[in-house]
Amino acid sequence: MTTWEGTTILSVRKGDQAVIAGDGQVTMGNAVVKANARKVRFLSSGEVLAGFAGATADAFTLLERLESKLEQYAGQLQRACVELAKDWRTDKYLRRLEAMMAVVDKNVSLVLTGVGDVLEPQDGVIGIGSGGNFALAAARALMDSDLSAEEIARKAMKIAGDLCIYTNHSVILEKIIVGGKA
Repeated sequence: MTTWEGTTILSVRKGDQAVIAGDGQVTMGNAVVKANARKVRFLSSGEVLAGFAGATADAFTLLERLESKLEQYAGQLQRACVELAKDWRTDKYLRRLEAMMAVVDKNVSLVLTGVGDVLEPQDGVIGIGSGGNFALAAARALMDSDLSAEEIARKAMKIAGDLCIYTNHSVILEKIIVGGKA
């Protein structure tokens, strides 16, 4: 059975910004079925930003579960993610879901996977999906520059779109202010 896939997500945390960028391409097998999908969402009344890669329906299920955990744990992103990862790994239904998420709030950036991982990158950069490694490498190369998190993410996503056939240039980017700054 061929599944619908969501592709490249990049998160960059630098200075007073945390951003998540996602390309718009959704493929089914080797065909593009949508070029402008929105794979980046605000959760928890705009306090949390999430991007997903993988099977789209699975990702939406996980986003709903994460939203529920954020409500249950009063917006504590790290705690909500750990609890979701526990469920994801142990629940018979959730265990079959094939997706990954990058999530950020004003304090932390995390990657969530279906094998129970909740990882915080040491450099503030996360890349997931088929073009994730291209975007990740490009963003890391730009982190020492004077560019903002948003500028780094846009340039890195362009590079990923140029290199990965499952990533396009229709990028949605959302950002939040970090460190409690308004």
